[in-house]
Amino acid sequence: MRTFGKWLGRILLSLLVAAIVIGVWKKDEITRLMAVNSLFSADRIVANFSTMDSAFLTVEVPRGSGATTDLPYGPETTLPDAVTGWVQDRAVTSLLVLKDGQIVFEEYYLGTTADDRRLSWSVAKSFVSALFGILLDEGAIASLDDPVTQYAPMLKGGAYDGATIRDVLQMASGVTFDEDYLDFNSDINRMGRVLALGGRMDDFAADLTETFVAPGQQWQYVSIDTHVIGMVIRGATGRTIPDLLSEKVIAPLGLEQSPLYITDGAGTAFVLGGLNLTTRDYARFGQMFLQNGRYNGQQIVPADWVAASTAPSAPTKADAIGYGYQWWVPKGAPMGEFMGRGIYGQYVYVNQNSGVVIATTGADRNFRDDGVNDANVAMFRTIANSL
Repeated sequence: MRTFGKWLGRILLSLLVAAIVIGVWKKDEITRLMAVNSLFSADRIVANFSTMDSAFLTVEVPRGSGATTDLPYGPETTLPDAVTGWVQDRAVTSLLVLKDGQIVFEEYYLGTTADDRRLSWSVAKSFVSALFGILLDEGAIASLDDPVTQYAPMLKGGAYDGATIRDVLQMASGVTFDEDYLDFNSDINRMGRVLALGGRMDDFAADLTETFVAPGQQWQYVSIDTHVIGMVIRGATGRTIPDLLSEKVIAPLGLEQSPLYITDGAGTAFVLGGLNLTTRDYARFGQMFLQNGRYNGQQIVPADWVAASTAPSAPTKADAIGYGYQWWVPKGAPMGEFMGRGIYGQYVYVNQNSGVVIATTGADRNFRDDGVNDANVAMFRTIANSL
């Protein structure tokens, strides 16, 4: 009996040592996985969205050595009374309003500050679109109608084989991808765990095999489409997205801080939602698009790409919100009204006719409730009309 006890004790000790070794060896992966599982917790979501670099692999997108562009303050403005309730109901963490390039309202909520680099979520997609338009104009990519496999050959034989660049830009790839954030086993959440555990996003995209319709036939929001755009850009140029974005977009804008990109285990930027900027710098990006791609004395994004990418060209339903090349177009929008939009309340809203840009970040855990996006757009229009 005593011998059995010693034997059992040695086994338990060995298991404990093994667990400690594995825990130390996989410490970073375990930490990131825990961060994913608690990312949207009510008591942590606000802080998490300002500190993504503390839990995930990240890379800096250098702002360059140039001076910060001026973002002057205009006349002090009182926004409509309804804004106060909306800010509370939607867990808004920052709200900045530009009118004719001047700040007319700026406020930070729930303990956030002007220096916080807030997670963009899918607003990042609009940055990728801007970069793509520049590269297309420069000739690095020949045509929107080229197949994605021409630039990303590892996608051959998978769900994206047969899709064109235009298809993925318009979220009309036809690829089956479950984007239910509330389902633990959905594709979007599986992708999040791949990211947290240091996996490769390229492999995740290449491993997708199912489609629900032929490419170009139907619009369905599929976030992994944006990663494929990133694969196309990298394949066409042989350079990383952070490097290109820094040179072509970020440095010319003259931002206050260098953005951060979340990356996978191979160092590939999480282009579909991992960009982190200050609210003022989101506003600078929006102002550049309001000015048809021109900012800080230079044409950063070609004007024809601004017009094409923000037009509702995707095959959406007639009564639904419109979509362009990684930009949203609100229902009933006149030409020149468009927005970048991310989950949990991130927006860069542009209204060229009113000369208004609204940059807002949030931690709205009810963002998927019926009517929330429409109500947010209505609030942006109310603000724009009040100025």
